[in-house]
Amino acid sequence: MFGLNCTASRAELEAALSTQQCPFTHRICTKVRKSAPDIKIGTCSVQYQDRCVIICPCRLLEHHQIFVDCLHLLTSHEPGNELYLIPEVKIPGGKVDYFLISAKNKKIRDFCGIELQTMDTIGSLWPQRQQFLHEKGLAVDLTEADKRRSFGMNWKMTLKTILIQMHHKSETFEHLAKHLVLIIQKPLYEHMLSDFNFKDIAGVRLGDPVHIHSYDFAEHDRKLALSLDTRVSTDAAGIAKCLGLNAPGKLELQDLVAMLEQKITAEHRLIIFPT
Repeated sequence: MFGLNCTASRAELEAALSTQQCPFTHRICTKVRKSAPDIKIGTCSVQYQDRCVIICPCRLLEHHQIFVDCLHLLTSHEPGNELYLIPEVKIPGGKVDYFLISAKNKKIRDFCGIELQTMDTIGSLWPQRQQFLHEKGLAVDLTEADKRRSFGMNWKMTLKTILIQMHHKSETFEHLAKHLVLIIQKPLYEHMLSDFNFKDIAGVRLGDPVHIHSYDFAEHDRKLALSLDTRVSTDAAGIAKCLGLNAPGKLELQDLVAMLEQKITAEHRLIIFPT
């Protein structure tokens, strides 16, 4: 919760519940209760079938490591260039979560798109949240902590949705000779391999336009931490083979560059947070 492991002390949890701040965005948590918008849910990950499963994309932003792990895909980047991270850029097929940009004097030298996907849940997490806080000695309304109510993981629909989105966007990136990266957690990647036709997608090639980075999420020194586990790559046809779908129109390079250069500002400079 709010970036704290479940082994955190009562005092740490009380402070997190008071500030309701996400330690990965350095802003107030955006997960709210529909019935009480002032209360932030703050749940980053849950334990499900003996695995720690991330359910909030912001949890992937720890130390900005996922962006560092994409720097090699900026093949035209040179020492002295500035790095920018621009969120939510619309292209044919939908919005791209982030564009990682290498620029010189605010002129783009290279870029790649980055998509984040974590698990969608079924049911309500709120009863388990309240039960957990009660067990830690915090005062909560136990009428909202019904143990009979539970939540589940929407594996198939989560994967189908993101793969359709990746396919819709991949043709644009392939047409531009740029890279699009999907960031997911290991359990979701394992379901991707078993539930979809990924038998021809193996290994990683720098020339492929679509890359998938899978991260492990495990406890070290009483803290949960991300670590890159697997990388694979393919092209638009490879994603299409999994789904059998057609992609929409492409976006021309000069149009996308013009749109991105308008967003190159100081607030979008990429900051690598220290560990």
